[in-house]
Amino acid sequence: MSAKVQNKKKEEKPVQFAFNSTNFKILIVGLVILMAGFLLMIGGGSDDPDVFSDAIFGFRRLTLAPILIITGYIIEIFAIMYRPKQTS
Repeated sequence: MSAKVQNKKKEEKPVQFAFNSTNFKILIVGLVILMAGFLLMIGGGSDDPDVFSDAIFGFRRLTLAPILIITGYIIEIFAIMYRPKQTS
C-alpha cells in the first residue's frame, strides 16, 4: 500500500497572444486605407461663404472615398478574425 505517487508535470505551453505579426501587418494596411479614404473626403469648401462650390459633389468625395473607407473597415474585420495555421 505504499505505492509512490508520481507527480506528472503538466506540459507547459508558451503563452500565445491573440494576434501575431501577420494580424498586425493586416491591421496597419487597413488603417492606412481608412486614413486615405478620410483624407480624400476632406476639403471642398469655399473661401467665400456667399459663393457655392460644386467641388463637394466630385467623384473623389462621393464615390472613391466611401469605397476606400468601407474597404478599410472590411480589412480591419478580416485582420481581427484571421487565424494563422497552427504549426505542430
